Amino acid sequence: MIHIQTADGVISPVADSLVKHTAHTALQLAAAPPDAELTILLSDDAELQRLNLRFLGIDAPTDVLSFPSGETDPETGLLYLGDVVISISRATAQADAANHAVSGEIQLLIVHGILHLLGYDHADEVEKARMWQMQQRILNSLGLSDLAPKSQSQ
Repeated sequence: MIHIQTADGVISPVADSLVKHTAHTALQLAAAPPDAELTILLSDDAELQRLNLRFLGIDAPTDVLSFPSGETDPETGLLYLGDVVISISRATAQADAANHAVSGEIQLLIVHGILHLLGYDHADEVEKARMWQMQQRILNSLGLSDLAPKSQSQ
């Protein structure tokens, strides 16, 4: 199950559908356990900067942060993959700079964050190539082949 949260607690049905479709596609193509759960929080630069400082010691906003869990929920018995936090304001600025739709940028960040929850990383060139390949495969499946990875920070 995919849980979606927003800073104000409100999400449109279209945005809810887009986020869930993107997350389900990423989970399926990356061969995640079928009943795994995760939370996606759509927030802003201030929240991402606060989290970035608290957990990574970096006093700056970023576009996406992932907090892997990998624990089993004692109430449901389901695997909880973790949390993905996305700055909508950062996604908007990045989409404007790249001249593509904000929805596509948000989808890219969802995919990127979920891959981190699943153990993908880009700390070295081998890991980066593996992650970028899977990320592009998922984006292609979503009809977003023009959103090739460039220089994501997370």
